[in-house]
Amino acid sequence: MRLASPSPLPGFGTAFGLTLTWVSLIVLIPLAALVLRPWELGIAGVVDSLSGTRVMAALRLSFGAALAAAAIDVPLGLLIAWVLVRGRFPGRRLLDSLVDLPFALPTAVAGIALTAIYASNGWVGSWLAPIGVNVAYALPGIMIALMFVGLPYVVRTVQPVLMDLAADVEEAAATLGARPAQVFWRIVLPAIAPAAMTGFAMAFARAVGEYGSVIFIAGNMPGQTEIAPLLIVIRLEQFDYAGAAALALAMLVLAFLILGTVNLLQQKLFRAAR
Repeated sequence: MRLASPSPLPGFGTAFGLTLTWVSLIVLIPLAALVLRPWELGIAGVVDSLSGTRVMAALRLSFGAALAAAAIDVPLGLLIAWVLVRGRFPGRRLLDSLVDLPFALPTAVAGIALTAIYASNGWVGSWLAPIGVNVAYALPGIMIALMFVGLPYVVRTVQPVLMDLAADVEEAAATLGARPAQVFWRIVLPAIAPAAMTGFAMAFARAVGEYGSVIFIAGNMPGQTEIAPLLIVIRLEQFDYAGAAALALAMLVLAFLILGTVNLLQQKLFRAAR
């Protein structure tokens, strides 16, 4: 009788069992409850709950603004990460610390601060309002809030890759006559593209469910500046738990499909980089 070879990782079975237990308690069971709760309404009830004009407008705003904000965060995050890694200037450590500020700052505080700045009587809004540019209580304000919370994810995913990317490769390309743009597009960008896609996915996932910083600056007008998470909260306050779960399930499915597509693109970029 052949005995099974011992595992090279002592206690792997116990650790694996504890991992499955915690994942089930924290992730799988709550998701299962979310998936099952809307069907109390029946198929027709779920369809009716999700097909309203107000719901569709909220979903379009949440996902469209989150995708746009994450897409804008990518080049901004690449630029900031490049400056932090390649630059040597006074205040670099302070700038590096400020990048993490959205992680620690309560989202409600961020929303209040952004509203105070971009409202028509704010520091920046008072200059924009006379020329007809409204930021607070409009789509631009929502975009700024989502960009604010998502930007650190792009910076922190790209920064380690840039630190590991040897500068002598870029210098060698420059000595061979490559222009700075060619060095970036042919050497730097292929190396950091998978990390940039990861940062995009994380920024999108953070933005699509953002609530605290958005409700203060959005204005929350139904059909115009009302986000889907706020509509879920409204349904909960109306004790429409099944309707709130239906909307949450729709957001979960849409986010899963988008993140799955981003993951496939990231894998292709990773194989191309190798």
